[in-house]
Amino acid sequence: MMTDPIADLLTRIRNASKAKKNAVDIPASGVKREVIRILKENKLVNDLVELPDNKQGILRVYLRYNRQDEPVIKGLVRMSKPGLRQYMNADDVKATIHNMRGLMIVSTSQGVMTNFDAAQKGIGGEMICRCW
Repeated sequence: MMTDPIADLLTRIRNASKAKKNAVDIPASGVKREVIRILKENKLVNDLVELPDNKQGILRVYLRYNRQDEPVIKGLVRMSKPGLRQYMNADDVKATIHNMRGLMIVSTSQGVMTNFDAAQKGIGGEMICRCW
């Protein structure tokens, strides 16, 4: 039994990119699908393919590398953890867009989005992770 599936997702992506793998397979869930969708929209991963399974399914994430064969994702950090949830209100989210490199993935009442989208909509939420 896994206690933090989002941390597992981020760890699998970090390890695969350091090992220069083309793709990594991750057990599927709705939140993981949304996190990977955001990474794909921001050009941090190449593609996402859903593979059928007799259980919940598998998400195959194709990683992205630059011309020097270095991973595009330099860092992935889990912010909110099951033992200590991290929330930010709308004002704090707006402050992050000016004094932070990379992007933050936020789970809001209107869905999972980046800190830039949350600041534009004027909403806060749970900080899932930081990517740069």
